[in-house]
Amino acid sequence: MRKLFALWPLVSLALLVSMVAGCASNTTSPPAQPQPFSCSSEMSALAPVGGGGQIAPLCGATPYSTPPAGPVTSSGPAATRPARRATQPATALRAVHDPGQVTGTLQGPCHTRDNGRLPDPRCTPGAYDPQVTAAVLCAPGYTTRSYRPPASQTDAAKRDIVEPAYGMAGVAGELDHLVPLELGGANDLSNLWVEAGSIPNPKDEVENRLHDMVCAGQVTLRAAQVAIATDWETAE
Repeated sequence: MRKLFALWPLVSLALLVSMVAGCASNTTSPPAQPQPFSCSSEMSALAPVGGGGQIAPLCGATPYSTPPAGPVTSSGPAATRPARRATQPATALRAVHDPGQVTGTLQGPCHTRDNGRLPDPRCTPGAYDPQVTAAVLCAPGYTTRSYRPPASQTDAAKRDIVEPAYGMAGVAGELDHLVPLELGGANDLSNLWVEAGSIPNPKDEVENRLHDMVCAGQVTLRAAQVAIATDWETAE
């Protein structure tokens, strides 16, 4: 019995050492090995690479483009702007100084418009004399007689040149100045055509009113020339 009590401290020490070793073995584990990165569907993040532009995917996600900044105006087909109303360009008038004579050439075929009331702009674009200014036209006592060619020239031009070019042989009408003499028109063939209809014709009234407006300072001579050459029916 005494021997047993004598050995008890040794036994207790052995038990304590055994318990400490057991605890150490239970709490110590080998270091964790790094796992390879796995790209799951939850981790398919998208990272922007530019302001509002292409998106670069991470983890193999499919790229897409972000819409441009700003309000969305339509979800349907792209809207188109309404077509602008077409405007007729200003007539390119010829500048010719030819008082008292018919000048120039005329190359057909030419075709009148509006039942002979308007000439072919390709054949008869209009011509003016730059030396006949508003001051000349509006001077007291000025008449167009000093500028108008003799009837022998105008009759020959009408019969032999203008009518054949326009295919209007025998048509009732007068050889007319597109830009009239009272607005500084020239006698060049690019300013002459056979205006079908009665004599005097409705264009004469427009010419007179435009002349009065020029002399009253309501419109420039150049503007009146271009307007009546473009379309005398809408010149006022």
